[in-house]
Amino acid sequence: MPKRLPSWEVSDAFWARVKPLLPQPTREPKKHYRRKPGGGRKPLDYRRVFEGIVYVLRTGCQWKALPKERFGAPSSVHAYFQRWEKAGVFLALWRAGLAEYDELEGVSWCWQSIDGAMNKAPLALETVGPNPTDRGKKRKQAHSAGGRAWRPTLHRRHRRQSA
Repeated sequence: MPKRLPSWEVSDAFWARVKPLLPQPTREPKKHYRRKPGGGRKPLDYRRVFEGIVYVLRTGCQWKALPKERFGAPSSVHAYFQRWEKAGVFLALWRAGLAEYDELEGVSWCWQSIDGAMNKAPLALETVGPNPTDRGKKRKQAHSAGGRAWRPTLHRRHRRQSA
């Protein structure tokens, strides 16, 4: 029985499918560079970067909370994510996975369903209570001890008239 990996670790078989989809770094031929090719910081290992992206997507943690010792600098991993998203890597990966699943199991293309909700949960206010940021609002406060409301009782008055 193969060893079970944590949900964010990428197996060798899966990495073999992902690696060809990743764009390779290129240099613009007409642009003048100060450094020679290979100069500067070395790029991060693509497999570590991809595992970091999967880690964020699987755990839901923030990019800045990504373990630096394991995946590298969180800002670098996020920059790779944005670059690969723009290049269409994740769309290509999704399409490849969908095509493979269609070959193995078969997708019923004649009947599909989409589910979603864009409104508040009906019982949320009863369960959670009022929003704590609304505590100091005037509309929720009781009238003062004198009984006078926050607004004058007269709709409009002239300066010479008494209240």
